[in-house]
Parts: sequence; structure tokens; C-alpha cells
Amino acid sequence: MHEEKLKKLYELKNLAESGGGKERIEAQHSKGKLTARERIDLLVDEGSFIELDKYVTHRGDDPETQKFYGDGVITGFGSINGRKIFVFAYDFTVLGGSLGEMASKKIVKIMDRAIKVGAPLIGIIDSGGARIQEGVMSLDGYGDIFYRNTTASGIIPQITASIGPCAGGAVYSPAMTDFVIMVENIGQMFVTGPEVVKEVLSEDVSFEELGGTSTHATKSGVAHMVAANEYECMEKIKKLITFLPQNNLQEPPSLETNDDPNRLDPSLIDMLPENPYQPYDIKSIITSIIDDKEFFEIHETFASNIIVGFARMGGKTVGIVSNQPMFLAGVLDIDSSNKAARFIRFCDSFNIPIITLVDTPGYLPGSDQEQNGIIRHGSKLLYAYCEATVPKITCIIGKAYGGAYIAMGSKNLKTDINFAWPTAEIAVLGPEAAITIIHRRELKSSLDAKTIKKKLADEFRKKFANPYIAAEKGIIDQVIDPMETRTMIIGALNSLSGKREIGPWKKHGNINL
Repeated sequence: MHEEKLKKLYELKNLAESGGGKERIEAQHSKGKLTARERIDLLVDEGSFIELDKYVTHRGDDPETQKFYGDGVITGFGSINGRKIFVFAYDFTVLGGSLGEMASKKIVKIMDRAIKVGAPLIGIIDSGGARIQEGVMSLDGYGDIFYRNTTASGIIPQITASIGPCAGGAVYSPAMTDFVIMVENIGQMFVTGPEVVKEVLSEDVSFEELGGTSTHATKSGVAHMVAANEYECMEKIKKLITFLPQNNLQEPPSLETNDDPNRLDPSLIDMLPENPYQPYDIKSIITSIIDDKEFFEIHETFASNIIVGFARMGGKTVGIVSNQPMFLAGVLDIDSSNKAARFIRFCDSFNIPIITLVDTPGYLPGSDQEQNGIIRHGSKLLYAYCEATVPKITCIIGKAYGGAYIAMGSKNLKTDINFAWPTAEIAVLGPEAAITIIHRRELKSSLDAKTIKKKLADEFRKKFANPYIAAEKGIIDQVIDPMETRTMIIGALNSLSGKREIGPWKKHGNINL
């Protein structure tokens, strides 16, 4: 009797784990894609995954909609390098991974549990969208998921892997998570597909152009990272997790390092060009001061004039925000302000100290930026720095002009410790622009304006555009030798450990979205 019941259990178990069946699994593989369960196996520690709601089926009334165990989504929990995580993965072999009422209930259940126990949530997207046959109940399910995304925000890290289609209202759940990783050639996200775009707007556009990895990694900023394939995607998630705490009540994990916290780098000063307007790659400075040259960049190909990412200093996770003079001279614009502000707010949510490196000539001028809202978007960066209560350390390396000086973690935004290299130039305007205004009459009447302008600019730079005036006022805490940047920042981090800052009570602020 018991043997028969056990036999039935394993028959149903095998049936559930076969997804949409052998034919559909082969079709998935023929597209170069793994199945939902294969993806989960790649992600979690071997043997750690425990599936929930394996035998759930849809309860729709349409007799033509075949019932499958699992109802198109695999949910459960496991571990990554021994750390507990919760995961859901859409199963494209079952009804195209479409979302119905019961599938959404499965996802919501796993999200609620992740929030309650305080563990990262990972969603693997490969879905045809809302299940049309279930009508409003499918839409109702997405609404429940969006609500949980919002509830979980700032409590647990939420990571999305886009490894297939994601269309319509379904795209807003990934967009509400902290990090989105898209796989080249197979990850797609769009609100309306090419066919609808063509019918409504008479515009011919391919799936890739409309919502592929390149579009979202370089133009829209929806994708934080791009992976060449599914294997690399899972490795990126595993790497990302190593920098993050389990939840907002924990500190990020510390790792032992053989990289001496007192290591000096005399070559740092030589990385900065003599000409302050000559482009250079600030990543060489970043990798020099962090542990083991290991920098995990976020949004690498979006708004490249600013760099954000995770690293370790003295074994502790830090978030790096830095202007990048290699692109657009490191100016702040709409996209870079949004990119940095969002990263800063993530770091602040999860107790990750923020290290800011500054070399920027200011905000990008022009009618395009003004008309598209540089004032509104630029204010987000100010808001993010002001709101952040984690340890904040800023080092001005080169130019720090005007409003961009203020926005890049200045002392006025309650940054804890502000360093500057001797090469720092802190001013309302760059020397050339400043003397053009101050000495406009003299330059206008001169026969040799170019020579006089250069001379006056050099005098302005020596007299005003240096870090010592700010240091005299206590706005810069210390002017440091570039070679000791790593040592000084790690020392500052240690001094700020345990920092607690509580502001006046409020429901929430009103960031200028």
C-alpha cells in the first residue's frame, strides 16, 4: 500500500520536473537556452535547492489551456556559497512561461518569505507575459508582484536575470529590482513589441533594437550588466552577492585580503595628466587604491562619464562613485546623475560606505540637457548624497567646478571626511571661463587676447583654483599625497565604523523623480 503511494509521488515528481515535456525542452535547447531548472542548478550550491509549490496547476476555465504541474514558474530557496537565497524562474516550456493567477501566487509566496527571513531574492525571467486566457486574474497577479517588489526594496537585495522575453506590464517588476542582468541575444524587455509599434506608429524596428541587451545596457539604463551567455550571467550574480549583505539589518560581508591596507603607490600622481583638460582613464586610479585591483562595475556601458561599482578596501565592501574624464570630460548630465543617484541610494539602503572620487568640469550645458530636465535629474544626485547616512568619504583628484563640486559628495552634503590631492582645482568656474567673465573688457580690447588669457588663467589657477583655500576653511579635511590615498581612505573607514545618524521623523522625502 505504502509502496503504491510512494510510486505515485515519484511519478508526479518526475512529471512536474519534466516541465512542458521533452519536445518543448528540446525546443528550448535548440534556441541555445537552458530550462528553468537547469538555470537554478547553475546558480545555487549543489543539492541546496528546495522547491516549493511543485504541484500547483492553474485553475482557469479554458478547456484548451493544458494544465502542467508548476504552472510555468519554479520557486524555492537554496544557497549561494553557503548564503541563503530565494529564487523564482519562469519556465518557458510551460505555456510560454506566461503568468496566471496561481503562478503569481507562487511568486508572491516566495517574495513574502524572502522579506520575512531577510535573504536576497533572485528572479529569472523568460516569459511570454500575461496569460491571456486568465484575463484580469493575470493582471491582478502582476499587481501583487509589483507591490512585493516595492515592499522588499531597501529590505533585501533584489536581482533579476533577463534570459528571454519579458513584455508588457511584466517589465516593471525587473525595473523595480536593484540589479538587472541581461544575456546577449536572448534577453529582451519592452512594453510593446515590434508588431504593435509598427501597427500604431508605422515604425519598423527589430526585437533587439527595441528591447535587446544593447539598447538597455547603453541607452535606457534598464540593464545594469550584460552577460555573454547564461553561464556568465549566473557567475555575475554569484559575484555580486559576495559584496552585499543578506538584508538591511546586516553589515556587508568582510573578506580577508593579503593586500596591505598601508600599501603606498608612488605612481598614482603620474596617472593624472599635467594638462587638467587632457582625458585619462580614472579606473587606473580606482584599481590602484582598492583591494587586489578587484572592481565590480555596475552600469559599465550606460552614462560612461560616471563610474559606479563595488570594491573592497581593507576587506570591507565599499561603493565607488567616480567621474570618468575619459568620456565627456567627466561632466555630470541627466543619465550620469540618475545612474549615480540610484547607486548611492542602494548603498545607503544596505549599509555600504560610499567612496567618491572627483574630477569634473561641471554640469553639461546646452538646450538638449535643459529641455530634458537636467535641473530635475541633476537634483537627484544632490538628494541621494544628502539622504545617505552611511559613511561617506570624498577625495577630489582634479577639477571640481561649480554645482558639480557640490553634487559630488561635498562637505555641505554631510560627507564625513573630505580629502583632496594637491592637484585639486576647486572653483565656481574653471580658470579659463572665470577670467573670460572677470576680465572680459580687458580681453576684448587687447590685441593679444590669447596670450593674456593664458597668463590670467594660470594666475587664477594658482591663486584660487587649489585645495588649500578650502582646507583653510575646513571644507577639505586634509590635502594628501596621492600615493597615500588608499591608506587614508581605509583609515577614515575604520574611524567611521559604527556610524549612526538619525534625522527628523518623516514618512518619506519627496525626491524629484
